[in-house]
Amino acid sequence: MSIGTVTGFIAGLALFLLAIVMATDEYMIFWSGTSIIMVLGGTLANAFISYQGVYVIAAMKDVFTIYGHAKVNRNILVDEVTRVLEWADIVAKKGIVGLDQHLKDHKSEDHLVDYAIDILLSGYKADSIRELLTNTIESAFERATLRVKVLENMAATAPAFGMIGTLVGLVIMLSQLDANPTGIGAGLAIALLTTLYGVLAARLIFQPAGTKVEHREEILRMRNYILLELFVMLAEERRPRHIHDHLRSFLDPDLIHRLRTEGPAAPAADLPGENA
Repeated sequence: MSIGTVTGFIAGLALFLLAIVMATDEYMIFWSGTSIIMVLGGTLANAFISYQGVYVIAAMKDVFTIYGHAKVNRNILVDEVTRVLEWADIVAKKGIVGLDQHLKDHKSEDHLVDYAIDILLSGYKADSIRELLTNTIESAFERATLRVKVLENMAATAPAFGMIGTLVGLVIMLSQLDANPTGIGAGLAIALLTTLYGVLAARLIFQPAGTKVEHREEILRMRNYILLELFVMLAEERRPRHIHDHLRSFLDPDLIHRLRTEGPAAPAADLPGENA
């Protein structure tokens, strides 16, 4: 569970409910099933019209998955770099075939790693490996960005459908004005609920979900580029010390400190005559 995400959502919702409790004793005036249907139904309809259904469904799943742990976050990058450095040591001792066997023994399910091993074993040069892995990383990021665009679209659309619901409510209320003029206040309050729901859905659900997904995907892309650099350097037959220092350059200074204290010791000085 993502503690920060859950805490932020609960805090935002709690402050809203607290304001209601402090302002009135008639809590049920803020509930309208019709308004919820109009806002969510219109928002989803707009999304399915604007984008392919598979991306809308994936975006809706993201609304819930952001409350779980991220596959890769800022702190996990230290563990990832540590693991990558271990791979570099395995290649130095046993070659690429040894790393391939190591990953099979540990049941790697990482598409990028499996693909990188395949093209390394196929004998591709470093420049070709960089190009192929860059295409893989960027295409994956673009697919994730489509989900972000869907969520951003829903965040922009929800308040609009809230306003549409308000207009519908006003039309109904005004059409009955001659028959019951005393009910204009209560009718107007109910009509405004759709606008309230639209803004809440946009700012507490769809917009934060889109931002969170984009943030996580950017960190994942950074992690993937670290892997790319590893496999390019393995193709170039770089020395372990060079690989270690190069990969550290991707991390924030405080994460480098954690790598020094928690990760494996830095490789010993390279012997003369090794490949540069």
